[in-house]
Amino acid sequence: MFNSIKKAGLALTIAAGLSGAAFSAQAADTYKMDPTHTSVIFIVNHLGFSNYQGRFGGASGELTLDRDDLAASSAVITLDLTKIDSGVEALDTHMKSADFFDVENHPTATFTSTSVEVTGDNTAKITGDLSFLGQSKPLVLDVTLTGEGDHPMTGDQVLGFAATGTVTRTDYGMEYLVPAVSPEVNLQISSEFLKQK
Repeated sequence: MFNSIKKAGLALTIAAGLSGAAFSAQAADTYKMDPTHTSVIFIVNHLGFSNYQGRFGGASGELTLDRDDLAASSAVITLDLTKIDSGVEALDTHMKSADFFDVENHPTATFTSTSVEVTGDNTAKITGDLSFLGQSKPLVLDVTLTGEGDHPMTGDQVLGFAATGTVTRTDYGMEYLVPAVSPEVNLQISSEFLKQK
């Protein structure tokens, strides 16, 4: 699918770490993340017993698809860390504290893409900078284009993506409960982007 998009003159970038039958003639198209159809899951190992999952709510973002040059495409994705959701209210409160995300001083995390490498017909590696807790570190997202086309109810042109990546939280100074709670945080992202007119 990525190759078919490229051949049609489209380029892809996420964020993502994300076509229909007809596209406009301009060189690059802008897509906005649909927050109601976006899920950003985090997974950490807990005491060696389980891989615990939670969700980052409040995702927003924009990507630009350059139809001539993948490297010229770009994306910025932002997470509202005040909306972290583990399903346990007390744990959410603790994760928002200075032990973990310190949302009072750092309420958001932002991924800004820097490059795109197509790796298959429907896959790519999106490299970018992930900024949170006052620091910025590189992050690579393995991205799969999961769908493209016109929305059957609204007629909007939609791109759908799945992405995975791994963040080492100690790189950002988040040392609390390491190694009982793993320093590696795995991300699983599913998102839809709507073409802007």
